[in-house]
Amino acid sequence: MEIREVFAKNLRALRQAKGLSQEELAHQAGIDRTYISALERNVYNASIDVVDRLAQVLGVEAAQLLKPTTTDHEELKLEADT
Repeated sequence: MEIREVFAKNLRALRQAKGLSQEELAHQAGIDRTYISALERNVYNASIDVVDRLAQVLGVEAAQLLKPTTTDHEELKLEADT
């Protein structure tokens, strides 16, 4: 699993856990809603500045958006073994 995929999954999960719509997250972060959608679908790369702004709105450290979950680690291991 690539870092962009990890970011996309974490962004969506954290946004939903906070009860924010894509539109509300975008508004609070000063980003276009369609860009949030594209990030969650793994269409675009996010700059480090965008990662930081999103993390601030979500109330987490920027690293948390980039950190693979246990399931992601297992998938990464399987990919490496093949």
